[in-house]
Amino acid sequence: MPGTCSSAVALLLAPALFLPLGIAGRCALLGALFLFGSLITNRAERILGVKDPPELCIDEVLGMWLTLLPFADPSLGLMFASFALFRIFDIAKPWPVNASEHWLPGGFGIMLDDAVAGLLAMLGAWLLTAAGVL
Repeated sequence: MPGTCSSAVALLLAPALFLPLGIAGRCALLGALFLFGSLITNRAERILGVKDPPELCIDEVLGMWLTLLPFADPSLGLMFASFALFRIFDIAKPWPVNASEHWLPGGFGIMLDDAVAGLLAMLGAWLLTAAGVL
């Protein structure tokens, strides 16, 4: 449930904090989120003694915003579809999402699996948009 709640908060904050940025600004912010999130997740794992602590949800923010990356002014329908697609990929963890967590160590892997889920959700949202569904 923390992942779904934090993804919803990320979706609500996107129009104010993410979508107004140009593509270069969005990419820079996503890169900074990935690096910062990886480092704090590594530290939290050591302190809490738990793998992928549910108290940290920065990985869901990264994945949700990555899903919205190519859309300059997404409709409400596109935003909800993006949210649903991201949550499906993040929860179900189909390949390559499930494998990607092991491609990098510690917090970097934790952030990467949400990034891969976000990329798959982005592709799904783009395909729905290109097909005229959204």
